[in-house]
Amino acid sequence: MSTTSNNNNNNNNNNNNNNNNNNNNNNDDDLRLPLLGRSKKVITKLCIDDMLQTHCEEFGWWQQRHFVLTCFAWALEAFHTMVMIFADREPDWRCVPGSSACDGMTQTVCGLPPGSWEWTEGAGRSTVSEWGLVCGEKYKVGLVQALFFGGCMIGAGIFGHLSDSSMGRKGSLTIVCIMNAIFGCLTALSPNYWTYVVLRLLTGFSTGGVGLCAFVLATEPVGPTKRGAAGMSTFYFFSTGIAFLAGIAYIFPSWRELYLASSIPSFLFLILVIPFISESPRWYLVRGKVNEAMGIMRSIAKCNGRNDIPEGVILSIDEEKNEDEENITISKAVSGSLLDVLKSPVTRIRLILAVVINFLCSVVYYGLSLNVVNLDTNLYLNVVLNAVAEMPAYTITAMFLDTLGRKPLAIATLWSSGFFCLIGSFMPGVGTFKIIRMICGVLGIFCMAGTYNLLFIYTTELFPTTVRNAALGCATQAAQMGAILAPIVVVMGDGLPFLVFGACGIAGGILAFYLPETLNQPLYDTMAGLEDGEKKALTKDVSEDA
Repeated sequence: MSTTSNNNNNNNNNNNNNNNNNNNNNNDDDLRLPLLGRSKKVITKLCIDDMLQTHCEEFGWWQQRHFVLTCFAWALEAFHTMVMIFADREPDWRCVPGSSACDGMTQTVCGLPPGSWEWTEGAGRSTVSEWGLVCGEKYKVGLVQALFFGGCMIGAGIFGHLSDSSMGRKGSLTIVCIMNAIFGCLTALSPNYWTYVVLRLLTGFSTGGVGLCAFVLATEPVGPTKRGAAGMSTFYFFSTGIAFLAGIAYIFPSWRELYLASSIPSFLFLILVIPFISESPRWYLVRGKVNEAMGIMRSIAKCNGRNDIPEGVILSIDEEKNEDEENITISKAVSGSLLDVLKSPVTRIRLILAVVINFLCSVVYYGLSLNVVNLDTNLYLNVVLNAVAEMPAYTITAMFLDTLGRKPLAIATLWSSGFFCLIGSFMPGVGTFKIIRMICGVLGIFCMAGTYNLLFIYTTELFPTTVRNAALGCATQAAQMGAILAPIVVVMGDGLPFLVFGACGIAGGILAFYLPETLNQPLYDTMAGLEDGEKKALTKDVSEDA
């Protein structure tokens, strides 16, 4: 027993000696560290724009592929929106041979007894011919259109909020495409007019979320210097969709077949395209999913042929970027709503201006589209020509977007459109003056097409990621309200619509003066980051003036 105790004491002494030696070594290391420098892992925090520019490329192959796939949704929106042009058209009619009440001099079917006239191509070509939406029932055609855009207005607000919150950009886009496909096919089976109205309202509800979800999802992974041109390019897909719809309508002249044919592409998009689209890294970041956001950024860098992102580089939202690097923490989910936008004096005035300008722009854009003198050709060719005519406006706007800036370009296009409309309002609707008025209308819609699309880019850059889709949805709601009111202005007739459109364009340009320029400015992630950036910019301007 005594031997064992002695051995234990010896072992304890040895351990104590070893501990003392280790402490001495540590003290020696601490003494040497100030001279040799401490070994420390350097952490660099970057926002998404900085990481894209430094390590990933702003618009490389990954962004180009993702952009094209996502923007196919714009063609689907064109299908579901513009299908009413063909489905709700009034077909040609003719007098029944041998009828005494109807002859070649009769200009309208109103007042003619039943059986004295018939639809040239049969009753199933459009909703108008199938349900007799003529004369006293003609208002029902406008009612369907108004309710569709009313559904778009509601859907834009709801899905704008959902895509900013837990559902995400990709999730919201998936849901609205599913709804569009289902409601579009069910519309083809409508047994009566009122069922048709309800289904078009529901289609409008889902369609209202397609464009804004697709736009934000397509442009958020793009770098700041390429984002403007990329954003303008999204609208080529919408115009191309309208042109393709004319071809589909030519192949499927029956309105029921047309609704099926224009809805099936939504199913194909869900099966063949959606699986290859990525969620927005910005949405992941503000939701606190840093690892998922970094995974996408590494995929972008790898696909674009860049070296892997260094291990010490991590993503952060704006308000974390300037924190002490020793206090690196995993981002927590950051959310926002329209209430947050209205509470902040910076974003409140931006939202009000964006809403009013989008409303005025929409009145002019849709009003001129309805008010342009019809070409003396068939309906299908007219639709194709109108779709193609807008494309040069997108190209010209994109060319000057990154040189003139968003604000000057918005003011110039709004005022140009208003100027041409005012000239048209003073032109009598006869002889040569009628042609001049038509030219003024074409030039007016040409300028306003560029403005209408520019406002999408401008609005997304005015607000941070946490509320971007909600704000864009609110602006889109205002635009849909303008689309609802535009036909009412057109009904005024003569030169008065041009006068209203001119006043709207001039007023919109004046309001645009109060918006800030966003060219080459960072795309902020949070409300706090935006407000902090605005304060720094204001302080810089004051110091420069001093």
